[in-house]
Amino acid sequence: MSDPALALIVATEASGDHYGAALAASLPRHFPVQWFGIGGDAMAEAGVELVAHAREFSVLGIFEVIRHYFRLYPVFRHLLAEIDRRRPRFAVLIDSPGLNLHVARHLHRRGIPVIYFIPPQVWAWRRHRVKLLRRYTRKVICIFPFEEDFLRRAGVDADYVGHPLVDSARPSLSREEFYHRYQLDPHRPTVALLPGSRNQELTRHLPPLLEAAQRLEQQQPVQFCLVQASTVDPALLARLLEPARNLSLTVVRDTSYNVLAHSDVAAISSGTATVEALLLEIPMVVVYRVASPSWWVGKVLIRTPHYSMVNLIAGQRLVPELIQNDFTPERVFAEISRLLNDPNARRRIQTELGRVKQRLGPPGAIERVSRLVTNLMQTPATVEP
Repeated sequence: MSDPALALIVATEASGDHYGAALAASLPRHFPVQWFGIGGDAMAEAGVELVAHAREFSVLGIFEVIRHYFRLYPVFRHLLAEIDRRRPRFAVLIDSPGLNLHVARHLHRRGIPVIYFIPPQVWAWRRHRVKLLRRYTRKVICIFPFEEDFLRRAGVDADYVGHPLVDSARPSLSREEFYHRYQLDPHRPTVALLPGSRNQELTRHLPPLLEAAQRLEQQQPVQFCLVQASTVDPALLARLLEPARNLSLTVVRDTSYNVLAHSDVAAISSGTATVEALLLEIPMVVVYRVASPSWWVGKVLIRTPHYSMVNLIAGQRLVPELIQNDFTPERVFAEISRLLNDPNARRRIQTELGRVKQRLGPPGAIERVSRLVTNLMQTPATVEP
């Protein structure tokens, strides 16, 4: 048996960390490989040697990246130094375009083939990035069907594999087991709170969510489950939770599927978690907030009728979106209260979510990624200068 190929893998989002871990475990069954790169706890547990942890890149928004430049740049230079020292045979870059498009450019200069898994949403904004994908990548692997057509029309070598969450978005505990493990009241409505996987998301999203939760608890019997992503700072979370210490709230670490599956309603930061809730057919309120300068720049650049991926996939406003100035404790309280107290509305949304999730493709996405990568690595290619 030949020695394993050395490969770079980079993911800085909590979702990318899980996809990267799944790929790190799957690909060696097809193609011997030894991984190093940037990821989170899941990738480390899957055998990836981390040269930096994903939490070091927990920065959101154009102006926030500029503000943290002097902290981020040394980590980026360290990654490039490791690439030069180790000379990987190929690289898999997962999501995180703010970092990974820069990494792709440097890899291309070094003649290292780049496979981009979960590309930037160029169909929604910053379409100039299509040129970067076309120039710096050997293959782009998409998880939404409309992305493949868009990218191929732009000259990018793209393939659609389906969404990895179709395989994984399912609870590991029954409702009875979940409520018993976390000492929850099975007779009380449960609201899931998913404030995001970055520290900045936590800082901006959690206080208004907690204020809305406190108002709701004053109105009716209810309990809350907050999902703590592995990529957020536990000390920061503890500080943000201090004002709500009397709230009926349980913090659950990295088991979003169980929390979502066994909750009645969810308030979720726009992102991958909304797709998880879609697959689990959980009525939700989608929230999001960035720094004001980033928001105004984004408003000019974004070209989609909706912000949340659920509504984009559905092609309609299926779930409420409370974005930027609309994201207030009053609005969150009103939307969650409406869903909790209107069983017919919840059932209608669940029925529609069940239809929409069929658009995410069949199971087996990571296996299809592994086969694509294997075929690519067994087919010689020339990287243009």
